[in-house]
Amino acid sequence: MGQQRIPAAKPVGVLDIGSNSVRLVIYERQARALTPLYNEKSPCALGRGVAETKKLPKKGVEHALVAIRRYALVAKLSNCRKVHILATSAVREAKDGRAFIAQVQKIMGARVRILSGTEEAHYAAMGVIAGMPGEYGIIGDLGGGSLELAQVTAAGDVLGETLALGAIRLQDDSKNSLRKARQIAKERIAVSKALRKSDGGTFHAIGGTWRSLAKLHQMRSRYPLHLIQHYRANAAEILTLCDAVMDGEISAKSVPGFDLISANRRDLLPYGCAVMGEILKSGNFKFVQFSALGLREGYLFDRLPAGEKKKDPLLEASRELAMINSRSVEHASDLERFTADFFAAAGIKENEADKRLRRAACLLSDIGWRGHPDYRGEQAVDMVAYGSFIGIDHPGRAFLAHALAVRYMGLKQQSISQEILALSTNGQARRARLLGACFEVGYLLSAARAGILPQASWAVKGGRLQLLMPKSLAFLAAEKMRRRLDQLAAELGLEAQVSIGVTVGRAA
Repeated sequence: MGQQRIPAAKPVGVLDIGSNSVRLVIYERQARALTPLYNEKSPCALGRGVAETKKLPKKGVEHALVAIRRYALVAKLSNCRKVHILATSAVREAKDGRAFIAQVQKIMGARVRILSGTEEAHYAAMGVIAGMPGEYGIIGDLGGGSLELAQVTAAGDVLGETLALGAIRLQDDSKNSLRKARQIAKERIAVSKALRKSDGGTFHAIGGTWRSLAKLHQMRSRYPLHLIQHYRANAAEILTLCDAVMDGEISAKSVPGFDLISANRRDLLPYGCAVMGEILKSGNFKFVQFSALGLREGYLFDRLPAGEKKKDPLLEASRELAMINSRSVEHASDLERFTADFFAAAGIKENEADKRLRRAACLLSDIGWRGHPDYRGEQAVDMVAYGSFIGIDHPGRAFLAHALAVRYMGLKQQSISQEILALSTNGQARRARLLGACFEVGYLLSAARAGILPQASWAVKGGRLQLLMPKSLAFLAAEKMRRRLDQLAAELGLEAQVSIGVTVGRAA
């Protein structure tokens, strides 16, 4: 077993043969929260010219097959139990697509599934649902050869369609004219059935070209978290940026930050902006939310048993990190009850979303223990603020980062980015500080060992925060723990008191 790996995990891969690139992603195992072990793409532009010639470009095919031979070796060395191979619009539309697929199947020793446009839309929608449970609205997956649109509801995607509006396709059809590309995008989007069902809420954007658009928006707005998953922006701002990118390209005066976009995406971004702009105007959207998960993750999510699909991806990922990085997963369960008692006694109300974040924080609260004492706080904060979690928005990341910063560095810590902290609401920030301070008390009592914290409880009485402990554990009320208890009580405007030999009922 490799270091920091889930025991007995069997890797699973997805080889995505798209119109712009071929990409292999190998995940640690098929699970509700996917962890990539290997992720590599090779730009091949298989969709270049297909609309006109109905054939895959010769150089693109050569580049793709070289990359796929490498991927076959990587999959073998990674002991993949299975590699799912998916081909999309370029292969689907090309007359020689089947001949190309035959070569791929020979190299990989596995069947290639050529997806229809509606299947692409379905799996893209599943990717959004997998990564952002509870979200709904219209999703769009912009590839090189096509645009897939689907309506997402609480029950899943109910309407899927494909339009000939991929970034490469639009560039080809417009003969490299952005003015013409805008008109083509407008005409083709006008027939969308999915967009007619828009409620004007949130548009969920998937695809590499649109991820580049999100990165550009983040850079220009000095956004502190350079993470695409769950990045949310005002639609009017994105529309303004799209116009600026296109106008800059037309006038040969690129917008600030454009040169930082990867060279592979820079040429296509203005065409992606043309499509995005028309979508936002057609659907009258208020927000754009970007998803780093799409076709590949949606395909694997769709294959999970119903019970697995219902699991919380944030809690599953946090539990996995606790398994491989913390000293005791059982202690995290003790800590969850210990902190629930504290919040109940202190009169701090939590809704279900608040409780969920607290549970995740408890699971993650010991992930930095191996680090040097002077740096484990920063390392733990980085792991949650910048980790590849799904099922959590950016304010939620700020909450977890704040709680762990206090847990490791104390209430007076200044190391965590104030810009990141600002992503959370005032209520979240206060709860994170209290939770982190409660962690400090809990770890000094228990030494990260299970079985201690269930014997302690909390009460607030007569202006005092009381930590109630049995006589058998009286020796744990040492000076350092009492100092942490004093600090926690002070956050509530109370005095601290340790009561020995007194018990109270546990909070539900």
